Formats: sequence, C-alpha cells, structure tokens
Amino acid sequence: MALPVAFAAAFAAAFAAAFAAAALSAAPGRAILRLMPAGPVLTVTDCGLFCPAGDFFIDPWRPVNRALVTHGHADHARPGMGACLATDAAAPVLRHRLGDIRLETIRYGERRRIGDATVSFHPAGHVPGSAQIRVEVGGEVWVVSGDYKLEDDGLSTPWEPVPCHVFISECTFGLPLYRWRPQAAIAQEINAWWSANAAEGRFCLLGAYALGKAQRLLSLLDPAIGPILTHGAIEATTAILRAQGLRLPATTRVGADPDLRAHRGAIVLCPPSAIGSPWARRFGEARTAIASGWMQLRGIRRRRGAERGFVLSDHADWPGLNAAIAATGASRVLLTHGFTVPFRRWLEEQGHQAGILATDYGEEDAPEPDAAAGGPA
Repeated sequence: MALPVAFAAAFAAAFAAAFAAAALSAAPGRAILRLMPAGPVLTVTDCGLFCPAGDFFIDPWRPVNRALVTHGHADHARPGMGACLATDAAAPVLRHRLGDIRLETIRYGERRRIGDATVSFHPAGHVPGSAQIRVEVGGEVWVVSGDYKLEDDGLSTPWEPVPCHVFISECTFGLPLYRWRPQAAIAQEINAWWSANAAEGRFCLLGAYALGKAQRLLSLLDPAIGPILTHGAIEATTAILRAQGLRLPATTRVGADPDLRAHRGAIVLCPPSAIGSPWARRFGEARTAIASGWMQLRGIRRRRGAERGFVLSDHADWPGLNAAIAATGASRVLLTHGFTVPFRRWLEEQGHQAGILATDYGEEDAPEPDAAAGGPA
C-alpha cells in the first residue's frame, strides 16, 4: 500500500521539523518526547499516542478521557482513564487489574467509527486478548502494534498482519542476537530441569510475569512430574483466564502456611522479583530459574539472582520483527520501546523509511538500563 506523494512529502517535512524542535523531558530510565507530530492520523503528546480525528489515545501513560488499550500489562493499561475500549478477551483481566472502570469491548476484526476515525482491533499474539489497533482517517491507515510475537503459543490468538501505510512497531528485542528457539524445545528443557530436581525432593522456583508468561509456562509443564504451586499474583490472573476457557493444569496457591512437606518436588511459579525474597525462603534450598527473553544474556541472569535462565519471550525476536514489518506492506515504520536506534538504522539500510517515537512503555521483565547494552529502561 503506497502513500500518496503529497502526503509523504508533508509527513517527512513535519517529522524532520519535529525532531529538530522537540523538547525531551528526562524521567528515570527513559525520555518522553513532548508533542512530536507523527502525521495526520496519530500524534505523540505528553499523554501518549493521540488521534485528533477521533479524540482518543492509544495506551496512554497519563489519565485521559478516552483510551484504546492494546492489552492488560501495566505499562499499557493504566488507571484513571475516563473510558476504555479493549477486546472482549482482554476485558476480564483489565477489570481485575484496574478495578471499576468504564470499559467498552470490541471483537477482533470489528470496525467501529469514533469521530472521523475508523478503528479495529487485530490479534497481536502477545498474551491472551492482546491486540494491534488499526486506525483509518481519510483513507490513511496506521497500525499500532502494541506488544506482539509471531510464534503461536497455543493460548493467545495468533498474530495477524494488518496492511497499512504506517506501522508503529515495538522493537523490544530489535538486535540480531535475539533469536528464539521453538517453544517445544524450551518446554522440554524446563520439564527436564524440574524432573531432575524433583527426584532430589527439591522445589523449583520459576520466575515469570503474572499475565501471559506464567500461563504460557503452565501450558508447557508436565503435571506428571509433580505438584504445580503458584504465587498469589499468578494464581489470581490464572483463575481469570481459566474462567475464559483457557485449558491449564491444576495449580495450588502458596498460602500463609509454611508447611510444604506434602509438596516437595513441586515447581513454583512466581514473579521474578519473588526469587531471593523472604517469601521464597520457605522453600529451603530450592533451585531457581527465570523465563524471559532477557535470559539470552547471561549477565542479566546473574543480576537477577537465578541459577538458570530459560529464553522464552512474549515479544517478537529479530526475525519476527523483520517478518512482521514486511507483512504489513507499510511504507513507513515508526519504532517504540526497545533497541530503537540500531533497529531504525537497520531498516533504513534495507530501504525502509523509519523513525522513532519515544514512549513510556517497556518490557515487563526489562533489565537494568545498562544490562542489555543500551536496551530499554
């Protein structure tokens, strides 16, 4: 899908002028670009991506009157919004996390007119209910990726390419070193690790983000090895997704009772921050691991205090990012959170028009700013 020549020229001029004049405000670990015009369909303001034609924001990071939300992770779904629109599959988790909110729902592929804009939500494959958001104004189509991955994990609705003029893509893992192995191979490694430790009567603590990653791991575990225990934060989210029809093995929430003798040899799913915490001491000399794309780098695993790292991410890897961008047919790509500078350079070398949008989003289990050689905060 090609952009009209007049629009492309106007867009390029506005983009260059905005970069020359934009003011950056420093925040811990990141910078937020203030009021950078991104073209006629979406503009970046100090509250986030804004659509003037529809008078709505997408994944805003400050309270606004109307927010379109790609998924329920805390850096994309924030409290205080006047009204929210999200997929029907994302709604239960959003209500659980944000409380009593004004939430409208929309099905994948359903088109809805908001002001002078037409919007639709399309599968992102990131976590259950996650979406890319398509915005069309005056025949121009922009797609906001949210977070996404191309591998079908068996739980999330698989990612679908959405043709557009401009694709706003995350690039959390936008370096060539990030290449994921098949999910089945990682599952085999995790179950072998658990089985070996269960044979010695040891607990295995496996750190994973409470929404999406934890349930993906649950679907990969072999219950024949032993009991599966969960941290309260993970159990609460798992119960919501089970109620939506996700088929997951039985789990037992770790309660206040420290007597765990009946569960020796169990695997315990918990947030990464729980590993090494007082909460984890009840499991004695447990084996520890974290499942994350950042485990591709050994130094990060050491700083997280885990003995093992399993490379499993809910974000697109290097080949996935490139394949997704090609599949959209977009003539321009704007990059958000991640390795934006090197990935933009790569895209330009491949003949793409590429730019960077500084946003207040981040990967859920992101390492310290220096841990990924200049990666996202």
